Amino acid sequence: QVQLLESGGGSVQAGGSLRLSCVVSGLSADSMRMGWWRQAPGKEREGVAGIYSPGGRTYARYYNDPVKDRFTISQDHARNTVYLQMSSLKPEDTALYYCAAGQWPGGGWSDPGTYDYWGQGTQVTVSS
Repeated sequence: QVQLLESGGGSVQAGGSLRLSCVVSGLSADSMRMGWWRQAPGKEREGVAGIYSPGGRTYARYYNDPVKDRFTISQDHARNTVYLQMSSLKPEDTALYYCAAGQWPGGGWSDPGTYDYWGQGTQVTVSS
C-alpha cells in the first residue's frame, strides 16, 4: 500500500522558515515524479515544486513563480523522503500543503490529474 505522510507544518510569522517532510512508503520515490502542492481556502490546488531523481541523481526540478528563490525541494534517497524548505514566508503562503507522486514524465508538473498518489496534507499558516 502506497502512503505519503507529510509533516512539518505549523504557524510562523512572515519572514520565517519551515521545512516540510514527506515520508514515502510502498514505492520508491526515486522512480517517481514527486511534487509539493498547496491549497488555500477558496482557491484551487496549485503545484508549488517538483523533483525527479532517478537512481539518486536529480534530473529535473520545478518551482512555480511565487515561490522561486524562496522554496527548495530536495530528496533523501536513503530515507525515501522528500523535503520542502520554505524561507521568507509570506501570509499568501498560508495553505494546506500536500505531497504527491506521479509517473515520469507524466503530463507536466502543474496538472494534478497526472499524480497518482497524494498525502493528507500539513497546514502552514503565516501571520503578518
